[in-house]
Amino acid sequence: MDVAVIGAGPVGLMLAAELRLGGATPVVLDRRAAPDRRPRANGLGGRIVEQLDHRGLLDRFRAEAGFAGPVPGFPFGPVPLDFARLDRPMLGLMLQQPRMEALLADRAAELGVEIRRGHELLDLDTVRGPAGEYVLHADYVVGCDGAHSRVRELAGIGFPGTTDDELMRLGHFRADLDPFTTVQGLERGWNRRPGGRVLVTSLTPGVVIAGVREVAPEPPGEPTLGEFRDAVRRVLGADLPLGEPLWLSRTVSSARLAERYRAGRVLLAGDAAHVFPAGGSSLNVGLLDAVNLGWKLAAVVRGEADGSLLDTYHAERHPVAARTLTQTRVQALLDRLTGENGDALRTLFGELAAFEAPTRHLAGLLHDADELPYVPDLPLTVGGRPTRVAEIMRAARPVLFDFADRADLREAAGPRVKIVTAACPEAPADALFVRPDGVVAWQGGDPAALREAMTAPGR
Repeated sequence: MDVAVIGAGPVGLMLAAELRLGGATPVVLDRRAAPDRRPRANGLGGRIVEQLDHRGLLDRFRAEAGFAGPVPGFPFGPVPLDFARLDRPMLGLMLQQPRMEALLADRAAELGVEIRRGHELLDLDTVRGPAGEYVLHADYVVGCDGAHSRVRELAGIGFPGTTDDELMRLGHFRADLDPFTTVQGLERGWNRRPGGRVLVTSLTPGVVIAGVREVAPEPPGEPTLGEFRDAVRRVLGADLPLGEPLWLSRTVSSARLAERYRAGRVLLAGDAAHVFPAGGSSLNVGLLDAVNLGWKLAAVVRGEADGSLLDTYHAERHPVAARTLTQTRVQALLDRLTGENGDALRTLFGELAAFEAPTRHLAGLLHDADELPYVPDLPLTVGGRPTRVAEIMRAARPVLFDFADRADLREAAGPRVKIVTAACPEAPADALFVRPDGVVAWQGGDPAALREAMTAPGR
């Protein structure tokens, strides 16, 4: 195998598919015997929705999503943001993580990716599977194995940051009664009380999502319904009419960022590289890690690029995670700060968010926190047929969009690049050279400049 991807969650599966599209041979290893059915994430938003479109996956996701399209607003911690007035909509998908994982597993299988479940990494060269231990013959190992990453630990990569002292219990329950009519003063969403916060909402008819946050030590063992009810009673001062639990969890939020994303032949992506304390950004950022890394790692294992290309993965994605960590720390602080100081901070922040400029800035951070230039959805006509940019990006190859019918530019691009000669009334230049991940690496009309751009690291 060229690459061992450790972790069969959404990030690992997305990475494996990207590697296969790039011509590499990955194998996905996961210590779990079966997929995780806990609905931890409830959707995606921002740049990753556009990237799913680029890979022809958006229709699959949209077909099963409870919502798909422009998001009219989004909570920044406890402060609602109004996106309706922005000229650039933020796209969102409401789909729980188990279905995302299943759809990505189907895509990986279609591309010929081998997924080995019940295989645990013992060290960077040894795996224990159902039939015993075996040697892992892989040129590269990528840790997509979560916040407690074994790969990160084995590679000796530091994971500095902070861990909260607040414990969150979360569960999905069969709804026996409507909690909003049986508990006076209860509102949909997070309800703030002196001892913590209680969440009550629903994304699926007949299922209530409930949560409770309080400063408390994490008890041993698996979470129980009795423990959950006791915590709700302490914080809310009343019982919630919760039915049969579908699943229960406990988490302690952390804010951490790996010191580096690469150590030799080992790389990190997703929660193995970063964990955020709030805001639902984790899966968005992790899947975009996979799109950035996949084509680069495939090019290296195919011998079309040297190892320096992999250094651009850290250079491009580490700052994105750092910016996301900053904004999610602020979200967590806005949400958690109590008393008059907390009320004052939330009030003033809400007043600032009523202005367009701050909302636009925060929307950009939530969209992807990435300052790289991505190819816009230009109106194209190719061979007399209207064509979308996303359709051209399906194969995950570098593309030269030739808008001026320039033979000299097409020759400079060379045989490894997909050439698309297109009419475009909104063309920003004679040509665009676009990486497989949608980043515009060059635009202009000078063939020499194009050749130089194609040989630069991160091209």
